Amino acid sequence: MGRVVLERFPAGSPRGSWPAEEYAAQRMREGVQAEVVMDLDSDAFLVVVRQREAYRGR
Repeated sequence: MGRVVLERFPAGSPRGSWPAEEYAAQRMREGVQAEVVMDLDSDAFLVVVRQREAYRGR
């Protein structure tokens, strides 16, 4: 089972800012099992869900 990217955030956010984690936390409060992963190739944080969860959350 793959993953679906909900949102992507550049890794160079201002110090003390965690937009990917904040976005994932909001999705979790909505009942979506989101997690943050790092995409080294694009130097970005991705908020992802397992493909099965993506369909349940909609």
